[in-house]
Amino acid sequence: MSIDGTYDQENIFAKILRAEMPCVKVYEDANTLAFMDVFPQSRGHMLVIHKHEQARNLLDVSVDGLGQIMASVQKLTRAANQALSPDGIIVTQFNGAPAGQTVYHVHVHIIPKYEGDLKLHASGGMADMDALNTLADLIKAAL
Repeated sequence: MSIDGTYDQENIFAKILRAEMPCVKVYEDANTLAFMDVFPQSRGHMLVIHKHEQARNLLDVSVDGLGQIMASVQKLTRAANQALSPDGIIVTQFNGAPAGQTVYHVHVHIIPKYEGDLKLHASGGMADMDALNTLADLIKAAL
């Protein structure tokens, strides 16, 4: 998909927000939702989305909405650092298929990284849901 287009109400994140699809929730406030990535690049990989903005990517989201997302990203990055003690943390956001975007609802990845872990975006298999719940609980406890 292109960087430009119309918002699809049937994207997986819209379905998660409508409780039509499950997620392993880590954090939620009035404007944002954070959950474990089911195709993680590393242990503790989370996604942060806006609950109300119907934005496909960074180009579509309002300045206020982006600020709300980033405030949650910072809070969750701090919690992941405290809970998981990674060697580094990648915070990234993709816009359009050529850039790596696969879900067209604005979102930010928080990816704890560990020495020797070279897994790339969308290169791994689906995670074990029990393992994701355990990681989510560790991060929630650090919030």
